[in-house]
Amino acid sequence: MSRPTIGLAGLGYWGPNLARNFDELAELRWLCDASSDTLERFTTRYPSARATTDFDELLADGELDAVVVATPAVTHYELSKRALEAGKHVMVEKPPAMTAAEAEDLLATAEAADRVLMPGHLLLYHPAVQKVKTLVDAGTLGDVLYVYSNRKNLGKIRKDENALLSLGVHDLSVILYLLDEEPSETWAHGNSFLTPGVEDVVFCYLRFPSGKIAHMHLSWLDPHKVRELTVVGNEKMVVFDDMELERKVTIYEKGPWQPTHTYGEWQTRTGDISSPKIPSDEPLRLECRHFLDLVDGHGDPLRAAQDGLAVVRVLEQLQASLVAAPA
Repeated sequence: MSRPTIGLAGLGYWGPNLARNFDELAELRWLCDASSDTLERFTTRYPSARATTDFDELLADGELDAVVVATPAVTHYELSKRALEAGKHVMVEKPPAMTAAEAEDLLATAEAADRVLMPGHLLLYHPAVQKVKTLVDAGTLGDVLYVYSNRKNLGKIRKDENALLSLGVHDLSVILYLLDEEPSETWAHGNSFLTPGVEDVVFCYLRFPSGKIAHMHLSWLDPHKVRELTVVGNEKMVVFDDMELERKVTIYEKGPWQPTHTYGEWQTRTGDISSPKIPSDEPLRLECRHFLDLVDGHGDPLRAAQDGLAVVRVLEQLQASLVAAPA
């Protein structure tokens, strides 16, 4: 059986990782980038791939099955739409669009063209996140009460998108995936300490129709590198720490027990602390395989796009709140 043919647009920060994976999993047929110098470096590494600075030349290839878009975020919508209209399946890095209206249009275009549209929400394919999802869905934690995440570091400092759009999309996609509902209330506050108009520190709050709440702390202006998400249930609690080499997931048998009859306080219950073994598979490899499975006709070709639309919808609400917040 022939392998799907892939055209990759964008060889900047993330594109090289995608090129490596698709070269091993499929036929990397095209490399496209605005920089001729960048193309020259990568065509040496992938000599069987054709190189172009013209995205239309890539789309004109009738034997090309799919396009992977890893260009700057503001170009994702336009390039993805053109690829879908050209009859190509599309995997596009996060966020797939800058507004909910654009994301809805991409979804409608993919449906009309009968093509796969898959936003690149990498963490959803992380084995540790899959484990946390299994715990939540199985009721192991009891009733989930709230979720909070911390995604902080000193850098990478960006000037083309703020911490919400650059970092928040990762944790937001996971929170919506775990809770399986969209928030009914959102707000965000932050500040632009380094680049005017580009918030490098952002705090977000989400309240859901079920009563659950979530919080995200996002920053590239922090002394600590933290990639952590905590889910608190009334029976158990679980922490996903992506900075841990071995103990990615830790389950705490802790929770409220019963109120006392003296001062009206609650007694708490503590038990075992456990850490299940998590497979060390590369999340990006799993994500690329999933896209290729969808291209091959296995699975719902639009489910990922529908989930991605929900992420963009909430991002847009948070961004609007951030802009409207008093200085």
